[in-house]
Amino acid sequence: MEIVHVPVMREEVLEALQIVNSGVYVDATVGLGGHAEGIMQRAGECTLIGIDRDDQAIEIAGRRLRDYKTVHLVRDSFSNIGTIVKALGYSKVNGILLDIGVSALHLKSEGRGFSFLKDEPLDMRMDKRQDLTAEIVVNKYSEKDLADIIWKFGEERFSRRIAKAIITARHKRPVRSCGDLAGIIEMSVRRRGRIHPATKTFQALRIEVNKELEELPAAIETGADLLDTGGRFCILSYHSLEDRIVKNAFRRLAKEGRFNIITRKPLVPARLERQSNPSSRSAKLRVGEKI
Repeated sequence: MEIVHVPVMREEVLEALQIVNSGVYVDATVGLGGHAEGIMQRAGECTLIGIDRDDQAIEIAGRRLRDYKTVHLVRDSFSNIGTIVKALGYSKVNGILLDIGVSALHLKSEGRGFSFLKDEPLDMRMDKRQDLTAEIVVNKYSEKDLADIIWKFGEERFSRRIAKAIITARHKRPVRSCGDLAGIIEMSVRRRGRIHPATKTFQALRIEVNKELEELPAAIETGADLLDTGGRFCILSYHSLEDRIVKNAFRRLAKEGRFNIITRKPLVPARLERQSNPSSRSAKLRVGEKI
């Protein structure tokens, strides 16, 4: 199946990176290569290091970027950005992009288990080499741990009710599919408005499975050290938990005299982009510059 990928805030990101010829740029969540391709098109003589822990993403990005000679694609976590860049022989880079969160690849590929709109096995692993899956979380975690995760990572006010419903359901039989889990949540929480009642729980499970919020602070700290003077750090986030981490990290770096914060308030997609690409609606772009 061909997956249509529209990079979020593409022009804003490329402008913020201030791309120059002969520069070294890191797309630390390369995904399907949309932003990476834009970087290479903007300055074809630059070097791009693309990182992603999803082997399918690396394969697709590789095809998209195959005509560019100075592209390195590495399957790894973005928190290992420092080790990866130095292993490739670079001590400093001119720009870093982090586009955090679930991608079209994860939501639209068959069998990945990220979406409550599909009745497929509960998986949610971005890196299929790891052991922990959403099915294990749902069927093995205690009621308290489930409730805490759904509250902390999903900001779901009915977290305890949902956790209790999951425990009750799994006593009868294991919860193995996205459809089963979505059904359990729908039975326990009445739908309010257009947002599906399983939305926040699925977000929370995805964050827990992939340890996304644990990786982010390490990536920001290491990335800041890697940037050359005047280098730009661009981070796209999609919910308040991520954005809070980015905002606080940039403020701390600025207070330490290591960063200028370029975006005092985060940039958001233009109205036309929000209309044409609904997945961009919650995006926030923050930009910092190395002093």
